[in-house]
This record gives sequence, structure tokens and C-alpha cells, in this order.
Amino acid sequence: MKITVIGAGAIGGNLAGKLAAAGHDVQVADARGPEAVPAGVLESGARAEALDAAVRDRDVIIMSIPFDRVPELAPVLAPVPEETVVIDTTNYYPHLNGHIEAVENGQVESVRNAEALGRPLVKAWNAALAETQRSKGVPAGTEGRIAIPVAADDEKARKVAMQLVDDTGFDPYDAGELAHSWRQQPMGPAYCTELTLEEMGPALAAADRDKHMRVRDSMLERFAALGDNPTHEDVVEMNRAAHR
Repeated sequence: MKITVIGAGAIGGNLAGKLAAAGHDVQVADARGPEAVPAGVLESGARAEALDAAVRDRDVIIMSIPFDRVPELAPVLAPVPEETVVIDTTNYYPHLNGHIEAVENGQVESVRNAEALGRPLVKAWNAALAETQRSKGVPAGTEGRIAIPVAADDEKARKVAMQLVDDTGFDPYDAGELAHSWRQQPMGPAYCTELTLEEMGPALAAADRDKHMRVRDSMLERFAALGDNPTHEDVVEMNRAAHR
């Protein structure tokens, strides 16, 4: 597939590299220009491209930018055909993105982004830590393979995203419509807890919006309690422990 990743940070860089290594034609765009894309992101064959050019004639566009910056892409994505699958990997954290009233009042994160962009979205890759995505992808059929939930209103778009999740080394879990994607938002039991396909369904079903927000808002305090040099495993265990 012809794929563009907008954003070359931890998540976007991971996805660009893994999807290029899987054989896809991958372009990476950064709002600061092609020269801002780190060389390491391009090692697997992805190419840096200017943002406006990078969204032309693509099958899939993946947004991996700060949540509060998503509305700025509306003019960039306006000419993109409706059949192009646009995937949202973003997450909302008030301490990073500022207070966004609609989300605080219960609007689903990617529903808010879809409205801001004026087009359908798929929610994927948001519920796994960057280090999980970088280092824990394994071939399909591997015992204990980590699952990643995928939500979208359009079944075809959801299936495209699920195939790409598989290509990055994770079991895709069909999480239903975009309105249900609140279940995979921060900080529910399915969020960054490294669950298998069998564990993912019960975790999504156990989601509780009010508890998500309480756990999310205590995250900095809980993270500080881990000490100066927490490991990746420490962070995953912290997330799991919040829902025991």
C-alpha cells in the first residue's frame, strides 16, 4: 500500500519504519519540513516528503501528531479523496494538550478529531506504548502476541487498518465503531497494558469513562512514585495495577 505517516516522533517513526520494512511504500511528513524527519526513521526504506505532497495519491494516511494539533490538518486533508483511509493514533492528556472542554465533557477523542477534520477516521495504535510498538512486535501466530484495538465506522477502512496492525507485529482486535473507541482511550484497562487478543475483549468491556479520567489525572503522581529510572515493564505494570 501507499502510506503516509504524518509525524516522525516515537509512534510515527516506529510505524513508518515497520510498515516500510513490511514492504509498503511509505512517506513520512513533518510540519517543519522533510529535513526534520530523523535519519533513523528512514532506515527501513521510508522517504521524507513535504506535507502537502505527502497526502497526494495515497491509500492510507496515519496521523501521529499531538492531539491538540489535529484540527490544523483540516486544510491539508481537505483535497484527500474520501476513500483514502485516515488513521488517528493520537491521545488526549490535559497536561500535554491543554484543557479541551468537549473531551472533558465526554466526547470521544477520535469523534472530536473526525468532526474537526470533516472526514471519517480509524482509531488504531493509540493503545500501545511507543516502546511496546518498537520492540514487542512478533510474527502472526506467536504465542502471547500483543493485541491492538482498531475502531472505525467503515468496515472496509477498519479491515485495512487491522491488516496494517498485523504488519507491524501485533494482533488486530476489531473494536467496532468509532464511538466505541473511548474504551481504548487513556487510561482504561485496555490502554497500554500489553494484552493478548483473548484478553483484549474483556478489558474493553470493563472500561469505565469516569474511572479512565481519574486514573489519567493521577498518572503523573503514579509515575513519579516509580522512581527516577522506571523500566518499560514498570510502566506497563503501573497501568495494569490501576485496574486490579
